[in-house]
Amino acid sequence: MKVQNPFPYTNDNKRYHTWNYHLRNEFGEKIFKVSLDAGFDCPNRDGTVAYGGCTFCSAAGSGDFAGDRRDDVITQYHEMKEKMRSKWKDGKCIAYFQAYTNTHAPLEVLKEKFEPLLAEKDVVGLSIATRPDCLPDDVVEYLADLNKRTYLWVELGLQTVHERTANLINRAHNYPSYVEGVNKLRKHGIRVCSHIINGLPLEDYDMMMETAREVAKLDVQGIKIHLLHLLKGTPMVKQYEKGQLEFLSLEDYVSLVVDQLEIIPEDVIVHRITGDGPPDLMIGPMWSLNKWEVLNSIDAEFVRRGSWQGKYANEEKQQ
Repeated sequence: MKVQNPFPYTNDNKRYHTWNYHLRNEFGEKIFKVSLDAGFDCPNRDGTVAYGGCTFCSAAGSGDFAGDRRDDVITQYHEMKEKMRSKWKDGKCIAYFQAYTNTHAPLEVLKEKFEPLLAEKDVVGLSIATRPDCLPDDVVEYLADLNKRTYLWVELGLQTVHERTANLINRAHNYPSYVEGVNKLRKHGIRVCSHIINGLPLEDYDMMMETAREVAKLDVQGIKIHLLHLLKGTPMVKQYEKGQLEFLSLEDYVSLVVDQLEIIPEDVIVHRITGDGPPDLMIGPMWSLNKWEVLNSIDAEFVRRGSWQGKYANEEKQQ
């Protein structure tokens, strides 16, 4: 006997508010993201606030699957779009400024990078990944203008609400500054997607749940839940060698993600619920390379529990 899906924001077996479901409802067709590297740096790499970058971050600035930064953004866009066409022959694109910190530059430089993509006929919107400490007033005003002209998301890296962890991974910003960044963007009606990472060094289950719980309280429209994966050449390798990092098992990760999604409001769009890295650079956890096993296991756990995203969100609000 087929179990009826109780979750309202779906047209398949998913019990969470998927990015694909949202985009198909928004645009009426397949939409995919084209990842770009616009040549920016990060303030915790170049000395603006720190050096070395986040300890989990690769030399590609978390843009391992983005275009080649030696090319201009339009060249990258067309090359990456053609690669994506091997998966989806039809559909339009969101230009995703993924690598490094994509508002860490003077305003005129940002305009030079972003504006050309708006003229591309298949581009329906922009997604801009950045940090909360890189949102000066003039940049926020420009983003507000972009938001009036195109479908815009700002993807804001949080990773953890815990200051001890943030210091350990060299984030070089704290949670209050994150809340301030969200509020700046929401004041102008800009969609915000919060990024969090499960499995950071010395974090336990309760700490990871607390991060999700705090995100659930924020006025954000999307969330990306990443699994920490350790890549060769990153500063975190030294933390791993010191015994400060243990990889989550598949079973523990699946259970944790479902617990987190149960307290995330159902209208918050889940842009991602796992993460992987280039196989040739991966140290672990190796099970993360089998993305479909992870996704299917999460689906199965929701069904096993008779649960869905947001099932306990109202209870959390009342506490």
